[in-house]
Amino acid sequence: MAPTPHATLMDRTPVAGPAGTAVPAAGHTDGFDRADAYIACLDPALTIQQVNQEFDRRFGGPASSLCGRNFCDLIHPSVRPPLMQQFSRLLEGKRRRFLTDVIAVDQESTASALPLRAMAVQGGHTPDVAAILVVMSGADERTEDAEEMAPRKKLLSEIDARILEGIAAGVSTIPLASRLFLSRQGVEYHVTGLLRALKVPNRAALVSRAYSMGVLKVGTWPPKVVEDYIK
Repeated sequence: MAPTPHATLMDRTPVAGPAGTAVPAAGHTDGFDRADAYIACLDPALTIQQVNQEFDRRFGGPASSLCGRNFCDLIHPSVRPPLMQQFSRLLEGKRRRFLTDVIAVDQESTASALPLRAMAVQGGHTPDVAAILVVMSGADERTEDAEEMAPRKKLLSEIDARILEGIAAGVSTIPLASRLFLSRQGVEYHVTGLLRALKVPNRAALVSRAYSMGVLKVGTWPPKVVEDYIK
């Protein structure tokens, strides 16, 4: 009989799913058995069933239990929609695993940009997904240099702040241009400046970087730039 998720996640033996599910062979877990990994086992509804000690220490708290919560409750609203799409493809059998970046929020409302790996685990005699294993690596957690974090810099103009808020809310270029009374080229010009200022290659990384630096407020929707960063 296969070991239970509790035993494997807590004892750092190769990760396994619920009894009767297909388990990846040792050496093929793509980081699921790393000593610095935050690991959780989810059911097909994305409800947390088991976590390892590192996950519990990083995202749990004395006043609440992680098990029984929806995993997406720990993910910032700005990046939930694309993550849900990835999970949907996994559950539909369109892919077996994926790697993406997320913004995770702990009990202290601290946001961290982390790489997330997810892998579908099949039932023993059916092709259906019985569980999903997710891992976020503490070794890859993105932190900012002290020079960038404190004291806060007046990084953005008023128009840059409004454009960043729009991007974080998922507004595309043309509607954003109309909202801000700019041309499409004007918006793209400001976006290029934002990418350069925050040293990132694309819009998704721009939002992740802004949250990790504290430029965008955590727990606020629609997204809002912290006033201290506006010139």
